[in-house]
Amino acid sequence: MICLNKITFIAVHITTRDEAEARKLAVMLLEQRKAACVNIVPGVSTLYRWQGKIESGTESLMIVKTKSSLLGDIIALVKAHHSYQVPEVIALPIEGGSPEYLAWLEGELEGG
Repeated sequence: MICLNKITFIAVHITTRDEAEARKLAVMLLEQRKAACVNIVPGVSTLYRWQGKIESGTESLMIVKTKSSLLGDIIALVKAHHSYQVPEVIALPIEGGSPEYLAWLEGELEGG
């Protein structure tokens, strides 16, 4: 895992019911400096198990670039403002990246 000054960076995946909900959450995360960058991928085809049945639908996928120390805050914000009963919020480590990008990332986040 690549760290900048002992900071661990992560990419958080969050799915939403549509692009409007993703944009609302993205703006909140950016305004509160919980995220430095959020990509929104609309029209993601999703299949999943829910309450014993296989379901399908179309969602938007958010890819949130942040640091691991902010993950708890991100989960709390998403739970408070998301339309789903059990929203997907999963974090993946960023294993590498350009030092310049990682330095920019750190500078745009809370505490940076």
